[in-house]
Amino acid sequence: MDLMHEFLRLFRELDVLLAEFVAKYGAWTYAILFLIVFAETGLVVTPFLPGDSLLFAAGALCVHGGLSVWKLGALLFVAAVLGDTVNYHIGKYIGPPAFSGRFRFLKRAHLVRTQAFFEKYGAKAIVLARFVPIVRTFAPFVAGVGSMNYSTFLVYNVVGAAVWIGLFLGAGYLFGNLPWVKENFSKVILIIIVVSILPIAFEWWKARRAARVIIRAEDSA
Repeated sequence: MDLMHEFLRLFRELDVLLAEFVAKYGAWTYAILFLIVFAETGLVVTPFLPGDSLLFAAGALCVHGGLSVWKLGALLFVAAVLGDTVNYHIGKYIGPPAFSGRFRFLKRAHLVRTQAFFEKYGAKAIVLARFVPIVRTFAPFVAGVGSMNYSTFLVYNVVGAAVWIGLFLGAGYLFGNLPWVKENFSKVILIIIVVSILPIAFEWWKARRAARVIIRAEDSA
């Protein structure tokens, strides 16, 4: 129960939790945040970890001097690039059988959704996926499964990581300590999470709508 409570705090009291980390672990907080970002981007079994909201909260925390925003930004950039790189090579190693249902920890729906994302946006999906939860975790994996040229993947990986880390960490650093934001931090985090998942919800809605149109067409035939 205590473990579940602490896990839920990652989403409900992220700013307080990070402040506690700094007070308790000091410089080791850098390593903790590095591992979270690496796991969220590099392991297909942990797409539920916070990404955008974590970066924003970490940026806000840096204002108080507990962490250096430049040092944290550099470390999280490395974590994001390494995460996607590891994920790519895992996908390349596992290959097409990953889509067969053989691996229970992989949800086929997530993989299919990410495939559709690639079909729509091509190689630049690696950059765009950074801003879409779940897809962010599965995009490099699918790129590896699809045998995307690694040089191409690496370029988009680096660019995507730099933009993602810079945008959300920078936004937290610049705006996270404004009076209104501080007083409503949990609501701001919730807004970030909701806005982040809107693309997924929209694509799901479009897929459901298209499926209904097909069913109606078949019924009227």
